[in-house]
Amino acid sequence: MGAKKRPFYRIVAISSRTRREGRFLDKVGFYDPMQEPALIQIDRAKLDRWLAKGAQMSDSVKSLLSKAKPVGETPTMETQEGQMAG
Repeated sequence: MGAKKRPFYRIVAISSRTRREGRFLDKVGFYDPMQEPALIQIDRAKLDRWLAKGAQMSDSVKSLLSKAKPVGETPTMETQEGQMAG
């Protein structure tokens, strides 16, 4: 994706039998190195679902995942109830 001198990458789940630039199964996130700082957005739920099905991450995605900062977690109902009672 992207354009000349403007790279932009999608993070996708793809079958090993498909061409590298071919049809993908699911879009998991994206990486935009042109932003300052570089923008990495990964849907953790989708990623975990594909990993549970046996998918394997490429070395590039592993590297991006280690660089990605976790997005603020939303409190669950249990946490909210516990705070209200305490």
